[in-house]
Amino acid sequence: MTELYGSIEAGGTKFVLAVGDEQLNVLKRIQIPTETPEKTLAATLSFFQENPVTALSIGSFGPIDINPESPTYGSITTTPKAGWGNINLLEILKKELSIPMAFTTDVNASAYGEMVKTGQKSLIYFTIGTGIGGGAVQNGQFIGGFSHAEMGHQYVKHHPKDLDFAGVCPYHGDCIEGLAAGPSLEARTGIRGENLPADSEIWDIQAFYIAQLAVNSTLAFAPEKIVFGGGVMAQEHMMERVRKQFSQLLAGYVQLSCDLQDYLVRPAVLENGSATLGNFALAANLLKRKY
Repeated sequence: MTELYGSIEAGGTKFVLAVGDEQLNVLKRIQIPTETPEKTLAATLSFFQENPVTALSIGSFGPIDINPESPTYGSITTTPKAGWGNINLLEILKKELSIPMAFTTDVNASAYGEMVKTGQKSLIYFTIGTGIGGGAVQNGQFIGGFSHAEMGHQYVKHHPKDLDFAGVCPYHGDCIEGLAAGPSLEARTGIRGENLPADSEIWDIQAFYIAQLAVNSTLAFAPEKIVFGGGVMAQEHMMERVRKQFSQLLAGYVQLSCDLQDYLVRPAVLENGSATLGNFALAANLLKRKY
């Protein structure tokens, strides 16, 4: 019997729904806007009722409850996304679809997809966009204990030219998300990031913070690779800026496993497909097709 795998990349702006085959190829993919839970989840259920799958994986924006022993397992918890706090995605979907389901963060799903694509079992995936999130796999397994990692809310030191900026994170102010996510650009300059000139010095300030995130991750996890997705890092000039700052901050303290050009990279899965591939593989794993 042919198996089909489902992917839900549940984002704060949109849900990406997909069906894949046993080789993890995309057979069908659609996007729907993230509106009210009732409307968005009804559309999600309709898609998978019309396109049945054998197993499904959800990679969700968070924070989420990933502890199977918790009474709120499967829920989005303290999200600032209006209307979505304490919504139990897993419970709602399982009730209607009755198939095996995996549940993790969207960045964990992306990290897993990059692992499947590259074959490297220890890597970190960061998305630098409207928010900042990080997912990691170590020896093919997600990291975490009582919950998943929240690497986008680490504290970093301020750039000397940015000392007065309080940050935009509603919880922490000047954590890495507050200082380097997309909205921080407009908060400083009054101009949206995509409209800022490439030679603006604000990009070097952003790179300083993002490079600290990479240095901290290198020292804490020693991954084989750090992958950067998201709109901020899609700016063509940003990766080299981050690599330059990373090299200065690391100061030769540890030796990387490869050249810097191959260590700090853009996603290997094209067209923002890392989470979809990761979800297909996680769904397959539920059926003992290990990836």
